[in-house]
Amino acid sequence: MAASTAASPLTCHGLGLRLRPRLPNISLRRGSTAAAASKPISLSHSLPSKPLSPEPAATPRRALPPVAASASAAARAPASPPPKPALQGAAIKPLLASIATGVLIWFLPPPSGVPRNAWQLLAIFLSTIVGIVTQPLPLGAVALLGLGAAVLTRTLTFAAAFSAFGDPIPWLIALAFFFARGFIKTGLGSRVAYAFVSAFGGSSLGLGYALVFAEALLAPAIPSVAARAGGIFLPLVKSLCEACGSRTGDGTERKLGSWLMLTCFQTSVISSAMFLTAMAANPLAANLTATTIGEGIGWTLWAKAAIVPGLLSLVLVPLILYVIYPPEVKSSPDAPRLAKERLAKMGPMTKEEKIMAGTLLLTVGLWIFGGMLNVDAVSAAILGLSILLISGVVTWKECLAESVAWDTLTWFAALIAMAGYLNKFGLISWFSETVVKFIGGLGLSWQLSFGVLVLLYFYSHYFFASGAAHIGAMFTAFLSVASALGTPSLFAAMVLSFLSNIMGGITHYGIGSAPVFYGAGYVPLAQWWGYGFLISVVNIIIWLGAGGFWWKMIGLW
Repeated sequence: MAASTAASPLTCHGLGLRLRPRLPNISLRRGSTAAAASKPISLSHSLPSKPLSPEPAATPRRALPPVAASASAAARAPASPPPKPALQGAAIKPLLASIATGVLIWFLPPPSGVPRNAWQLLAIFLSTIVGIVTQPLPLGAVALLGLGAAVLTRTLTFAAAFSAFGDPIPWLIALAFFFARGFIKTGLGSRVAYAFVSAFGGSSLGLGYALVFAEALLAPAIPSVAARAGGIFLPLVKSLCEACGSRTGDGTERKLGSWLMLTCFQTSVISSAMFLTAMAANPLAANLTATTIGEGIGWTLWAKAAIVPGLLSLVLVPLILYVIYPPEVKSSPDAPRLAKERLAKMGPMTKEEKIMAGTLLLTVGLWIFGGMLNVDAVSAAILGLSILLISGVVTWKECLAESVAWDTLTWFAALIAMAGYLNKFGLISWFSETVVKFIGGLGLSWQLSFGVLVLLYFYSHYFFASGAAHIGAMFTAFLSVASALGTPSLFAAMVLSFLSNIMGGITHYGIGSAPVFYGAGYVPLAQWWGYGFLISVVNIIIWLGAGGFWWKMIGLW
């Protein structure tokens, strides 16, 4: 202490006083232990005998207030009661906005041809969407309130409202979060992440492109975009973000994670559009095409038509997001070397890592070849999780602690149920018929008419939580109208098929990969929707612009 005091005068922070060595002795008592409380500590023992600097005589001395109370006095002071925890209720303004939206639509008269129960469910659905966007409560709680309102108003029965909790897609997404827990917990995620960084980590953009094209290569072999995103790439991307010091909740999301999560999501919908087998609903679109216009879409034709606009989108979308939503860390020339050093320190794979790797390979293998073995994607994921639970790599307590997984399961299943019953109650068919009559009466050329149809088909996806549901409800009607207005039938069918994937990027619930990447927590909801809309415009321009020229060259129109 003497050394430090000789260098500069002591400052008593908070009091604004400077204690100089020639002041009278001041005794301080420590209150932490009884022994210290009984023994005064004199500052003069550690201060030099001569002043460090002369002080002007004209400067009056200020009396020091008491610095600390004695331990006995502190003990006699009555203990103040702990403050009561503040109630963690709903944010009032967003809650009122959500309720007002539903009430307003509820009491408006439904258009001619729309059943009353469909109109009431639309009011509840839009109210829930407003709540999900403004978030007066966590998303799962908002969705549960929406289901509760549907049941209380007898718009839906309890069985109908909660029917989507038996749908495999929400469970596949929840299982993906459990896989991610094991991937990171065992260290396998860090090992793979360091390997990626050592190979591509000289720049954030290079790392992003490596992930984008790795996912695109797997797309034709794994027909579930939710399985690809959740079971393989979410664990890898989360590990990469954490390895680069970008985590949720500590202000480092924008360092790398926000851009990387949004990029991987937006390109997942592109890779799904590039191959007939890259998304579960694509064969449905091909079958509906055959029954509507009498022409089929085979795997080769689909891939040939999508390859040029798809590759352009895969190249341009990450670059555009890199410019408008950039990561804070763009270049890290030392990262590959440091990653190699970390890999060397990790040593050989542990037993837990080997179990995790083997389970992941088994699950991915079943996703690829499950069609031949009659094993669906969610059954394969349950088998994989069972192995992890039995081996102890992941515990059930850890699964229960994955609150994001259960929250995502709740709100996604709720939206699937409400969107599904909007179709069953006839609202979607009424909308399709209204659009058909409206476009047909405009007297436009087939190019302009088809452009309007495409935009209506694309952005009506805000009302759907599933690509398959959207295709089943609207694909045939819009294809029939396009053909009747003079649009080349096969051309119209392929454009609608491709866009049935790409439109999933506009929300956080529109396709199976959306809840997976959004649930990681790196991108706020408003930014997710805003950039989703912007990238949707970019994709429409690429696919209808550059894609249109390519389709002309290969004879689609």
